[in-house]
Amino acid sequence: MNYPPSLQSVVDELGRFPGVGPKSAQRIAFWLMRQPREDVERLSQSLADMTTNLSFCERCCNVAENGGLCPICSDPRRDLSIICVVEDPRDVVAVERSGAFRGTYHVLHGVLNPLEGVTPERLKIRELVARLHGEVTEVILCLNPTVESEATTLYLTKLLAVPGLKFTQPASGLPVGGDLEFADDITLGRAIDGRRELSS
Repeated sequence: MNYPPSLQSVVDELGRFPGVGPKSAQRIAFWLMRQPREDVERLSQSLADMTTNLSFCERCCNVAENGGLCPICSDPRRDLSIICVVEDPRDVVAVERSGAFRGTYHVLHGVLNPLEGVTPERLKIRELVARLHGEVTEVILCLNPTVESEATTLYLTKLLAVPGLKFTQPASGLPVGGDLEFADDITLGRAIDGRRELSS
């Protein structure tokens, strides 16, 4: 059965969200329909503001307000000599939650996956290369423990081999195939504290 067009449109749009199937989309749409008009308008305005006001940090490619640095890159207390490379902006939040890292980040926005058409050109690798000047002494490759991430780590250590630049990786303790955003704070903090050096 099809719902009235206005409702069906919302169900269809919600069904495009990752992890939201047809039944969940219907449930959310009916829940929204029952909410006060001002609540739904506030949600709608928040979504519009997000698409208008957000972009990527001009230094690390994390999420930032338009035309500027993210809160971490604009913090003068951060250690600019260490860059923690992560796959996704959510991973920045996970590492920050651990409290074990006071350097800066670089967000790749994915990992190499030729089968899905994700080549080096589609990642924020050029931007990372541009940051590797005399001030940077260590790059922590803090990617999710998957086969694609291992391939990305190998690619980056070969590409970015610069004399005096040290590459490290979080210590064991993170489950293979897991996502950083789901790791508990203590495990992730210990993995970063006990990071090991990679050979290029």
